[in-house]
Amino acid sequence: MASSLTVANVDAGYAAVRVLEDVSLRVDAGETVALLGTNGNGKSTLMKCIMGIVRPSAGSITATIDGTAHELIGLSTEAIVDLGIAFVPEGRRLFPKQSVLENLQLGAYRPKARAELQRNLDFCFETFPRLKERKGQLAGSMSGGEQQMLALARALMSAPRILLIDEPSVGLAPLLVSRTIDKIKELKEGFDLTVLMAEQNFTQAIRIADRGYVIVHGRIAFEGESAEALNNNDLIREFYLGA
Repeated sequence: MASSLTVANVDAGYAAVRVLEDVSLRVDAGETVALLGTNGNGKSTLMKCIMGIVRPSAGSITATIDGTAHELIGLSTEAIVDLGIAFVPEGRRLFPKQSVLENLQLGAYRPKARAELQRNLDFCFETFPRLKERKGQLAGSMSGGEQQMLALARALMSAPRILLIDEPSVGLAPLLVSRTIDKIKELKEGFDLTVLMAEQNFTQAIRIADRGYVIVHGRIAFEGESAEALNNNDLIREFYLGA
């Protein structure tokens, strides 16, 4: 059964600084939803709230996995991952002094993932042949594009149902950004995932997104029910296209 995610009326911040205010969004089963916004508008904070890294002061976050609804607020990050939710953080956050293979194996620590380790490893190596070629290389010695491949593959090694990806284009050359976005689509289809992708590269994000949201100053400013609706929105034109 497919999985979905619902964020309802979430407020969150750091100490006295409020970053998110009354944020609501949904990611239906099997969708790829883009969370669009320039730096400093709260995309990463929302991702961290979903993963239990930042605890909201109000609202609810519900993941429905295999027909069972789970309230995520109050759960540890480990428990959220164990439900089947994986996170690719901004900046990749690899273990630089561990090899490519060791990073991938570390991604498969939850019990269900251990049982599927070899199958998922084979799929990751098939999707990212460069990782197979360099499985003995230290992660920290790889290029930015290769590290992004490894970060995506490591998340897939946890056998997730829902995948959160924060700023996959950061630090990559334009050609690598396009390839990375294409790989996200390939992984989503290969693993039958539900995907929430936070991204400031509007043009690339809507190539694979079914629909999306625009976040401005910690609030959802626009919800586009299709890529076309996002492309034709005045707010998008102002923030991304210079119109």
